[in-house]
Amino acid sequence: MSTLTYYLEMHSPEQLRPKPLPAELHIVECRIKQFQFNRFLYQLVGEPWAWTDKLNWSDAQWRALVEQANHRTWVAYHQGAIAGYYELLRDAEGAVEILYFGLAEAFFGQGFGGPLLSHALQAAWLWPDTTRVWVHTCSLDHPSALANYRARGLQLYREDVTL
Repeated sequence: MSTLTYYLEMHSPEQLRPKPLPAELHIVECRIKQFQFNRFLYQLVGEPWAWTDKLNWSDAQWRALVEQANHRTWVAYHQGAIAGYYELLRDAEGAVEILYFGLAEAFFGQGFGGPLLSHALQAAWLWPDTTRVWVHTCSLDHPSALANYRARGLQLYREDVTL
């Protein structure tokens, strides 16, 4: 079975078509970096989609990713529970990758994906000197993922097929 990987980007904050944040969804930046928390979020959100690339990572590998000055994490809460999260990783040229993004399975279908993605894009553009925001997804992701990215203003710039 082949997998399609989609790469999307935005070159200006004016391209963003935000979806408003519902009052019951609270998004907080993790200003104190805890690589163990990022590992937990990765597993919580990624499990339904078989995210496996970092499952065998050591503490040192997680620490090296999360404790970089150019890595930031936000968590969305609904009624005290983790509804989703995203991570941003910025390169030296000012391009910000939405490294991980998603909702916890208990929150699928509640309309939180668009607002959370809008928040992620806004946070990326608020990072001083950001030149571009990009993300990749694939055909194994949630069926609404690609449509959500496009609806928020991200534009497809590359597709890859893996057999």
